[in-house]
Order: sequence, then C-alpha cells, then structure tokens
Amino acid sequence: MTDRLACRECHSLHEASVQACPVCGSSSLSDDWAGCVIVAHPNQSDVAGAMIVTQPGHMP
Repeated sequence: MTDRLACRECHSLHEASVQACPVCGSSSLSDDWAGCVIVAHPNQSDVAGAMIVTQPGHMP
C-alpha cells in the first residue's frame, strides 16, 4: 500500500488516510500512480499551464 493517494478528478496527491479529495471533494482516489510534479507557483509555470493546474501542490 502506498502512503499517498491520487485524485482521479483533479490529480492532486493526498495522505492515504483521506476518504475524499480535500481539493475537489471527489471520493475517486487511487493508489495506482507513478511520477510526481510539485507545483509551487502555478500562475508562473508553463508546466502547470499545460497540466491545467491552478493550485500549488503535488500532482502525479
């Protein structure tokens, strides 16, 4: 079992103990993900723009 879950809707990563995504509220979480992008300043990042990320955080 992984220590993080990825939200299937907004693609954010969270502790494995959550039942729903704190970002978008979805309960569709998965422990099957690979790779991670950390976005600190989404409004200044070309990568965040390409991934349609608007909030700072960890994205699989």
